[in-house]
Amino acid sequence: MNEDLILAVLSDALFAAVAAIGFAVISNPPRKAILISAILAAIGHSLRFYLLGHTSLDIATASMIAAFIIGLFSMLCAKWIHCPAEVFSFPSLLPMIPGMYAYKTILALMQFMQNPAADRQQLIVDIFHNGLTTLFVMFALVIGVSLPIFMFHKQSFMMTRLLKKHND
Repeated sequence: MNEDLILAVLSDALFAAVAAIGFAVISNPPRKAILISAILAAIGHSLRFYLLGHTSLDIATASMIAAFIIGLFSMLCAKWIHCPAEVFSFPSLLPMIPGMYAYKTILALMQFMQNPAADRQQLIVDIFHNGLTTLFVMFALVIGVSLPIFMFHKQSFMMTRLLKKHND
């Protein structure tokens, strides 16, 4: 790997970690959970960044793989910190929400409705392309983070029981 790639991946990880800290602080979790959310966001987002730039994967598939990794590490950290895995995984996923695609969908939709002289065929293509990309990435994030819970249901269920005993 060259220096430019390493620098790009590290800067992507840093920005994702900062965003995850912001999203995590909103829900007032334990302090350890904020740091773990930042680390998981950095890992997941930089993995997606690498997969998008250096493999032939599309954004939805790369997002699902990154969300799956976040889900796995969230389950491991849940045992370590004694918090539900969702405390770590949801703030870590939020930096991967495809906001630009959603924005472009709404922008094209507004242009379609306001400007009858515009190239309507291109606007319809933009609406569907960006809208479906947004939906597929969101579904991929949900499926990716949920798969570890379904795959390791017994461990997840046991963790819930342990947390319940610990809090009583």
